[in-house]
Amino acid sequence: MNNQEFQSILVQLERGETPQLTKTVEGRTYTRVFLPDTRLILLGGGHIAQPLCAMASMLDFAVTVVDDRISFANSERFPQAAQVICNSFAAAISDLNIRATDYVCVITRGHRWDGECLRQILRGPLPSYLGMIGSKRRVEGLLSLLSEEGFDLNHLSRIHAPIGLAINAQTPAEIAVSICAQLVAHRRKDFQKETALAQTNTDYAMLRFLAESTQPKACALVLSSTGSTPVKPGAMMAIDYLGIGYGTIGGGCSEAAVMARARKIMGTGKSCVVEIDMTNEVAESEGMVCGGTMRVLLEDVTNDCGEIPC
Repeated sequence: MNNQEFQSILVQLERGETPQLTKTVEGRTYTRVFLPDTRLILLGGGHIAQPLCAMASMLDFAVTVVDDRISFANSERFPQAAQVICNSFAAAISDLNIRATDYVCVITRGHRWDGECLRQILRGPLPSYLGMIGSKRRVEGLLSLLSEEGFDLNHLSRIHAPIGLAINAQTPAEIAVSICAQLVAHRRKDFQKETALAQTNTDYAMLRFLAESTQPKACALVLSSTGSTPVKPGAMMAIDYLGIGYGTIGGGCSEAAVMARARKIMGTGKSCVVEIDMTNEVAESEGMVCGGTMRVLLEDVTNDCGEIPC
């Protein structure tokens, strides 16, 4: 494995593509998929949008917030947002050029603006996810009106409305939790590949270190797991020659053992598979919460100099 592999992954991510890292270990092929940050467009910057923006950012969504009021559409109100737009909803939607990979939440301040948003969205390519807030009565009324206006019933049926999972949410933060849960459920359903490892999140800091650093380093990739483990197959981390980690495969003494082993293969061009057992007496004595096992692939990542700095 070398720096160029990770440089290629970063380039593909910048283009909005979904790069893959394929490894064949002991006759079996493993595919690690890297999902680019998904654009989540929040149409409405009200009280639900604030916790929703913060939570969605933690879930690797690149959030764009739109509102037509400057007091609601500003970066001070949404520090975690990748973009904040103050414009009419119709104009902003037109400028954003909604793509089939986007997620959109219609959470405006009223029925009139919800309809304005949906009419503009339904005239173009539908996003992967489209949800609208509102009571069942209000939602049914608006969808019925849009149907009478001639909008495609199949498209209308794809709208998640009322938005969010039914968890009896009451506060803005609870409603944001219900929406985020639905976003994650849709994202997992949206991407299913039997041959791919389960964890598909992208740690850009880790990838940049693997792609750009000229110091000796190694990469750890969780190939499989059984029982209760802190991470799922596909979890990754990088380790430098000082034993500092970028990313995580679960932390604790199991991660420390992997990092110690990783330092031994740096500069050798070799790889190995490490078995981590969190069910034994040592794990119990350390007070580990998890009680499963993991198989971790360790690979030296070569670079131009190939020597450990003094």
